[in-house]
Amino acid sequence: MQNHVDPGPAAAGPTMGAPPEGRRFEVGCTIYVSHTFESLHAHVELDGNIPIYPGDEVIVHGTPVKVPYGETAEIRRVATVVRANPLERLWTRATGRLEVMELLEFSFSERTRL
Repeated sequence: MQNHVDPGPAAAGPTMGAPPEGRRFEVGCTIYVSHTFESLHAHVELDGNIPIYPGDEVIVHGTPVKVPYGETAEIRRVATVVRANPLERLWTRATGRLEVMELLEFSFSERTRL
């Protein structure tokens, strides 16, 4: 199993302290990708631990990440964070709860067929 580390382009934005002001800003990020028998996942971590709230968008820039089977990768990129306005945030919270309920299936009978 190999571990690839790609420094990528220089990260923009803050790395410590308070999150930037404004609805849209760029920040450095690290992408962690695993494509192994034990795990198949991709995770993005923003520099400076910037909080992401319901309705916010995170757009990671750069070429698509392709990790061969059996390997993991850690890649540096730049991401754009777009903050949701209050109405978008409220809509996301309301519809998000409804969408989660669609994933649940309840049955109070002993029937084995539907």
